[in-house]
Amino acid sequence: MAANTWLVVGLGNPGAQYAGNRHNVGQMVADELASRLGAAFKSHKTPSRVAEGFLRPGGPKLVIAKPNSYMNTSGGPVSALVKFYGIEPERLIVVHDELDLPFDTVKLKQGGGHGGHNGLRDISKALGPDYVRVRVGVGRPPGRQDPADFVLKDFSGAERQTLGILLGDAADAVEAIASDGLLAAQQRFHSPA
Repeated sequence: MAANTWLVVGLGNPGAQYAGNRHNVGQMVADELASRLGAAFKSHKTPSRVAEGFLRPGGPKLVIAKPNSYMNTSGGPVSALVKFYGIEPERLIVVHDELDLPFDTVKLKQGGGHGGHNGLRDISKALGPDYVRVRVGVGRPPGRQDPADFVLKDFSGAERQTLGILLGDAADAVEAIASDGLLAAQQRFHSPA
C-alpha cells in the first residue's frame, strides 16, 4: 500500500433504524467523504463496506470504511482493515461521536483513553490506542437521560438544521489530517474562529 494512504473508519451501527442516530455520526462523515471523492461503498473481504479515492491527483489516498458490526464490536473489523491494507495505526483515523463535546464541535487527537466509548474501547483493545481520532461533538443528554439511550436517538430538529455543517467540518478535518498532518489540522480546527 502506498505510503500516502490513510484508513478512515466511520463508526456507527448497521441498519436503517440506526442511520440517523447520534451514535452514527462517524458513518455520516464517512458518507460525506465518499461523496466528495465520488466514490461508492462496496462490500469488502473484511466485515466492512469500503470506498476509496484520492483527495486530489497525486495527493493522499483515502480508504473510507464503515464496519458492518455494531459499535461495541468495532475492533475486529478495524483490525482486519488495518491488516488488509498494511496501514500503521498512526495512519488510521477513527471518526466517532463524542458526548464530552458540545454539538457542532470537532476536535482531533492521537492516542489516549476511550472515555467510556465502547467502539474506541474495542478498537484500542485490538490495536492499541495510538490511532488518530476525529471527535464529533453530539453534546450531553438532557436531564437524567442515560447517555446510552441518548446516543441511540436521532438528532433533534434544531440539530438537523446545522448537522450538514458539522459533517462538513468533520470531513474537512479528516482531509486536513491526510493532507497536512495532525498538528497542522489541530491548529486549524482547535483555534478560535
